[in-house]
Amino acid sequence: MPATKSRKSEDDLLLQDFSRNVTTASSVIFYINALLVSVVPIWVFWRIQQLDPRSAAIIYVLGAAASTYMMFVEYVECVQQFTVAKLNAYFHKIAVSRDEGVSREVNNELSNSSNGKKINKKERDERVLWKKNQVADYEATAFSIFYNNVLYILILLGASFYLLRNFSPRSNYVLSTGIAAGLVALFSTGS
Repeated sequence: MPATKSRKSEDDLLLQDFSRNVTTASSVIFYINALLVSVVPIWVFWRIQQLDPRSAAIIYVLGAAASTYMMFVEYVECVQQFTVAKLNAYFHKIAVSRDEGVSREVNNELSNSSNGKKINKKERDERVLWKKNQVADYEATAFSIFYNNVLYILILLGASFYLLRNFSPRSNYVLSTGIAAGLVALFSTGS
Protein backbone atom coordinates (compact mmCIF):
# COMPACT_ATOMS: atom_id res chain seq x y z
CA MET A 1 0.00 0.00 0.00
CA PRO A 2 2.76 2.57 0.77
CA ALA A 3 4.24 1.98 -2.69
CA THR A 4 0.95 2.93 -4.38
CA LYS A 5 0.61 6.08 -2.24
CA SER A 6 4.15 7.07 -3.15
CA ARG A 7 3.44 6.37 -6.81
CA LYS A 8 0.21 8.39 -6.67
CA SER A 9 1.93 11.38 -5.06
CA GLU A 10 4.66 11.27 -7.73
CA ASP A 11 2.00 11.17 -10.43
CA ASP A 12 0.18 14.10 -8.82
CA LEU A 13 3.38 16.14 -8.71
CA LEU A 14 4.11 15.35 -12.35
CA LEU A 15 0.59 16.33 -13.41
CA GLN A 16 0.85 19.52 -11.39
CA ASP A 17 4.09 20.48 -13.17
CA PHE A 18 2.54 20.05 -16.62
CA SER A 19 -0.98 21.31 -15.91
CA ARG A 20 -2.66 24.36 -17.36
CA ASN A 21 -3.12 25.94 -13.93
CA VAL A 22 -1.60 29.35 -13.34
CA THR A 23 1.20 29.42 -10.78
CA THR A 24 1.06 31.56 -7.64
CA ALA A 25 3.85 33.78 -8.93
CA SER A 26 1.90 34.37 -12.14
CA SER A 27 -1.22 35.19 -10.14
CA VAL A 28 0.62 37.84 -8.15
CA ILE A 29 2.04 39.31 -11.35
CA PHE A 30 -1.43 39.29 -12.89
CA TYR A 31 -3.03 41.09 -9.94
CA ILE A 32 -0.33 43.76 -9.84
CA ASN A 33 -0.52 44.36 -13.60
CA ALA A 34 -4.32 44.34 -13.55
CA LEU A 35 -4.31 46.94 -10.78
CA LEU A 36 -1.83 49.13 -12.65
CA VAL A 37 -3.73 49.00 -15.93
CA SER A 38 -7.01 49.63 -14.09
CA VAL A 39 -5.66 52.78 -12.43
CA VAL A 40 -4.53 54.35 -15.73
CA PRO A 41 -8.10 55.42 -16.65
CA ILE A 42 -8.34 57.30 -13.35
CA TRP A 43 -5.44 59.53 -14.40
CA VAL A 44 -6.93 59.95 -17.88
CA PHE A 45 -10.31 60.99 -16.53
CA TRP A 46 -8.78 63.19 -13.82
CA ARG A 47 -6.43 65.12 -16.09
CA ILE A 48 -8.15 65.08 -19.47
CA GLN A 49 -11.86 64.76 -18.66
CA GLN A 50 -11.51 66.94 -15.50
CA LEU A 51 -13.30 64.41 -13.26
CA ASP A 52 -12.07 65.36 -9.77
CA PRO A 53 -10.83 62.38 -7.69
CA ARG A 54 -12.40 63.72 -4.48
CA SER A 55 -15.88 64.00 -5.93
CA ALA A 56 -15.66 60.70 -7.87
CA ALA A 57 -13.63 58.61 -5.40
CA ILE A 58 -16.33 55.96 -4.97
CA ILE A 59 -16.78 55.61 -8.71
CA TYR A 60 -13.02 55.41 -9.21
CA VAL A 61 -12.54 52.77 -6.51
CA LEU A 62 -15.45 50.62 -7.68
CA GLY A 63 -14.46 50.95 -11.34
CA ALA A 64 -10.82 50.13 -10.64
CA ALA A 65 -11.75 47.15 -8.44
CA ALA A 66 -14.14 45.69 -10.99
CA SER A 67 -11.71 46.31 -13.82
CA THR A 68 -8.82 44.77 -11.84
CA TYR A 69 -10.79 41.60 -11.20
CA MET A 70 -11.97 41.31 -14.80
CA MET A 71 -8.46 41.89 -16.14
CA PHE A 72 -7.07 39.21 -13.80
CA VAL A 73 -9.62 36.69 -15.08
CA GLU A 74 -8.80 37.67 -18.65
CA TYR A 75 -5.06 37.23 -18.05
CA VAL A 76 -5.60 33.74 -16.69
CA GLU A 77 -7.87 32.78 -19.57
CA CYS A 78 -5.41 34.10 -22.13
CA VAL A 79 -2.49 32.22 -20.53
CA GLN A 80 -4.44 28.98 -20.58
CA GLN A 81 -5.42 29.41 -24.22
CA PHE A 82 -1.90 30.45 -25.24
CA THR A 83 -0.41 27.45 -23.43
CA VAL A 84 -2.77 25.09 -25.23
CA ALA A 85 -2.00 26.77 -28.56
CA LYS A 86 1.71 26.41 -27.90
CA LEU A 87 1.27 22.72 -27.34
CA ASN A 88 -0.16 22.54 -30.83
CA ALA A 89 1.30 24.15 -33.94
CA TYR A 90 3.01 27.23 -32.51
CA PHE A 91 5.07 25.38 -29.94
CA HIS A 92 6.24 22.86 -32.48
CA LYS A 93 7.64 25.59 -34.76
CA ILE A 94 9.85 27.20 -32.15
CA ALA A 95 10.50 24.26 -29.82
CA VAL A 96 13.60 23.25 -31.76
CA SER A 97 15.33 26.58 -31.18
CA ARG A 98 14.34 26.63 -27.50
CA ASP A 99 15.25 23.00 -26.96
CA GLU A 100 18.90 23.56 -27.74
CA GLY A 101 19.23 26.60 -25.48
CA VAL A 102 17.29 25.07 -22.61
CA SER A 103 19.20 21.79 -22.90
CA ARG A 104 22.51 23.64 -22.87
CA GLU A 105 21.47 25.66 -19.81
CA VAL A 106 20.29 22.59 -17.88
CA ASN A 107 23.43 20.63 -18.81
CA ASN A 108 25.62 23.52 -17.60
CA GLU A 109 23.70 23.67 -14.32
CA LEU A 110 24.03 19.93 -13.85
CA SER A 111 27.75 19.88 -14.63
CA ASN A 112 28.42 22.80 -12.26
CA SER A 113 26.42 21.41 -9.36
CA SER A 114 26.83 17.65 -9.84
CA ASN A 115 29.14 17.22 -6.81
CA GLY A 116 30.32 13.90 -8.14
CA LYS A 117 26.78 12.55 -8.70
CA LYS A 118 26.00 10.98 -12.04
CA ILE A 119 22.56 11.87 -13.41
CA ASN A 120 21.00 9.48 -15.87
CA LYS A 121 19.61 10.54 -19.24
CA LYS A 122 15.98 10.13 -18.17
CA GLU A 123 16.33 12.52 -15.25
CA ARG A 124 18.21 15.01 -17.40
CA ASP A 125 15.46 14.87 -20.04
CA GLU A 126 12.83 15.41 -17.33
CA ARG A 127 14.70 18.48 -16.09
CA VAL A 128 14.97 19.82 -19.63
CA LEU A 129 11.23 19.28 -20.16
CA TRP A 130 10.45 20.96 -16.84
CA LYS A 131 12.64 23.92 -17.77
CA LYS A 132 10.98 24.20 -21.21
CA ASN A 133 7.58 24.28 -19.51
CA GLN A 134 8.85 26.98 -17.17
CA VAL A 135 10.02 29.04 -20.16
CA ALA A 136 6.68 28.48 -21.90
CA ASP A 137 4.82 29.60 -18.76
CA TYR A 138 6.90 32.76 -18.60
CA GLU A 139 6.29 33.51 -22.28
CA ALA A 140 2.57 32.85 -21.96
CA THR A 141 2.41 35.16 -18.94
CA ALA A 142 4.23 37.97 -20.75
CA PHE A 143 2.10 37.55 -23.87
CA SER A 144 -1.12 37.54 -21.86
CA ILE A 145 -0.25 40.71 -20.00
CA PHE A 146 0.86 42.53 -23.15
CA TYR A 147 -2.12 41.44 -25.28
CA ASN A 148 -4.79 42.25 -22.71
CA ASN A 149 -3.25 45.56 -21.61
CA VAL A 150 -2.94 46.89 -25.14
CA LEU A 151 -6.44 45.78 -26.02
CA TYR A 152 -7.92 47.25 -22.83
CA ILE A 153 -6.22 50.64 -23.20
CA LEU A 154 -7.07 50.97 -26.90
CA ILE A 155 -10.74 50.06 -26.36
CA LEU A 156 -10.94 52.35 -23.32
CA LEU A 157 -9.48 55.32 -25.19
CA GLY A 158 -11.62 54.67 -28.25
CA ALA A 159 -14.78 54.36 -26.20
CA SER A 160 -14.14 57.37 -23.99
CA PHE A 161 -12.91 59.83 -26.64
CA TYR A 162 -14.96 58.79 -29.66
CA LEU A 163 -17.93 56.62 -28.80
CA LEU A 164 -18.92 58.31 -25.52
CA ARG A 165 -17.46 61.79 -26.02
CA ASN A 166 -20.83 63.54 -25.53
CA PHE A 167 -21.54 61.83 -22.19
CA SER A 168 -20.81 63.38 -18.80
CA PRO A 169 -17.37 62.45 -17.40
CA ARG A 170 -18.87 60.20 -14.68
CA SER A 171 -21.01 58.15 -17.02
CA ASN A 172 -18.20 58.18 -19.61
CA TYR A 173 -15.80 56.65 -17.04
CA VAL A 174 -18.27 53.98 -15.91
CA LEU A 175 -19.33 53.03 -19.42
CA SER A 176 -15.90 53.15 -21.05
CA THR A 177 -14.22 51.02 -18.36
CA GLY A 178 -17.13 48.59 -18.46
CA ILE A 179 -17.08 48.38 -22.25
CA ALA A 180 -13.29 47.99 -22.37
CA ALA A 181 -13.16 45.27 -19.69
CA GLY A 182 -16.17 43.49 -21.19
CA LEU A 183 -14.80 43.46 -24.73
CA VAL A 184 -11.38 42.30 -23.56
CA ALA A 185 -13.13 39.51 -21.63
CA LEU A 186 -15.06 38.60 -24.77
CA PHE A 187 -11.94 38.61 -26.95
CA SER A 188 -9.80 36.68 -24.46
CA THR A 189 -12.35 33.89 -24.01
CA GLY A 190 -13.16 33.57 -27.70
CA SER A 191 -11.32 30.89 -29.64
